Amino acid sequence: MQAEALLILLLIGAVAGFLAGVIVKGYGFGIVGNIVVGIVGAVIGGWLLPRLGLFPGGNILGQIVSATAGAVVLLVLISFVRRAA
Repeated sequence: MQAEALLILLLIGAVAGFLAGVIVKGYGFGIVGNIVVGIVGAVIGGWLLPRLGLFPGGNILGQIVSATAGAVVLLVLISFVRRAA
């Protein structure tokens, strides 16, 4: 992986994690946590959105939307697990 691609991946992860933390109140994990949540959210969003018939596009904005949607799903699932425990 080239350094530029890695930097873009980390930037998209950070933005998506931050936005998901704002959307789902009470979840702020810091910059490293936001990047991890955003990257995992990108995987979830990339899998889930096409199955729902939604294709946000291949540009950076579309990737941020997809990653944010997946990160929101991830944070909601985490909140359900925390409440059940």
